[in-house]
Amino acid sequence: MKARTFRLTQIHQRIDERLRVELHKRMPDHFEISRLKTMKLRAKQALHRLVARPNPA
Repeated sequence: MKARTFRLTQIHQRIDERLRVELHKRMPDHFEISRLKTMKLRAKQALHRLVARPNPA
C-alpha cells in the first residue's frame, strides 16, 4: 500500500471513530456530526480518486 493511500485510510478511520463517539453521546452535537460526515466523505472521495488513477508505467 502506498504511503498516501495508507495515510488517507488512517484519516478516514479516525474520522469514523470520532463520528461514532459523537453519535453515541447522550446529547450529540448535530453540527459536529454534519462536519465529521463531510470530512469523512472528502477522505473517501480522495481515496477513490487515488485508487482509480492509472499508474504510470
